[in-house]
Amino acid sequence: MPVFRVGITPDFYIDAKGRFETAVETKLGAIDGLEYGPMPPQPGKLATPAALNEFDAIFALGLKITRESLAGVERLALVARWGVGYDMIDVPALTEAGIALAITPHAVKRPVAEAILTFIFALSKDLREQDQVIRSGRWRGSLRRLGFGIQGKVLGSVGCGNIAREMFRLARSLGFARFLACDPYADAGAARALGIELVTLEEVLRESDYVTVNALLNESTRGMIGEKEIGLMKPSAFLINTARGPIVDQAALTKALQERRIAGAGLDVFAKEPIDPADPLLGLDNVILSPHGLAWTEEIVRDNGLEACDHILSVFRGEPPDGLVNREVLNHPVFRRKLERYGARKAYA
Repeated sequence: MPVFRVGITPDFYIDAKGRFETAVETKLGAIDGLEYGPMPPQPGKLATPAALNEFDAIFALGLKITRESLAGVERLALVARWGVGYDMIDVPALTEAGIALAITPHAVKRPVAEAILTFIFALSKDLREQDQVIRSGRWRGSLRRLGFGIQGKVLGSVGCGNIAREMFRLARSLGFARFLACDPYADAGAARALGIELVTLEEVLRESDYVTVNALLNESTRGMIGEKEIGLMKPSAFLINTARGPIVDQAALTKALQERRIAGAGLDVFAKEPIDPADPLLGLDNVILSPHGLAWTEEIVRDNGLEACDHILSVFRGEPPDGLVNREVLNHPVFRRKLERYGARKAYA
């Protein structure tokens, strides 16, 4: 029986070195018939067909997989994404090729929800200025404004999926007056159980004191929060984005912050990453920034790896993985044949 090969994308060894190895070794080490190792270098983080065709599964961080990447690829059965975003992957092309894409929703929901709450508290208490005042040798009389509490405020979300629901669940004891969310695909029952009102995007923007972005990046969400939408927000409101930078028109947001048309923003994601050192956002005093790492905790690093490896092991055993993005692949004859071939390993053993 051929060895089941798992390729680890090269960016792990640069962007997450020392943070992924334990999970991989714990889950995939010493399993008969399975081997893992780094993929060949992929210039520009763009997958090549030759590299993909060397493996049965890819343990992926930020590798771009396009339709061209999949030309002639027959061996690959699974892309196991370390995380939940997949805007760098052509999902329809994967499905057409009979390749599954699995993500790690359970691993990310709590750390990202905590990151959002971190921004909410830091913005409310003006933590950035508090820190700068004391570092400059001044004291509280130098503060430009008092902070304020969140009791009685309205918490809104653009998107009402896994992470947004966890955010609202954690926030239930904090005294918010209302929870608002807009999402055409929301589970109405799950939202109702958490006290979330499903409303329009305009209502979320107009009525929320904190507008949080919790949506996937795709063609329908790219740029969905632009100048017009930001203009609907209260002057006292904050915008928080921990999802994907291009969902928000960064130029429009920067202008609104410069003109103080909203109170401020907390941003963990940007239109271009890493952010340009000359980006005007870096010079503003009403925005708190983090390098797409606020949710990078010991727990998310551990659990992303473990969950992604579980998906790999499911396919290794000939079983569909959890966390499937393209569920329609389960009916694709090519993918079904791959699972049958892997499943025959047990009988062969």
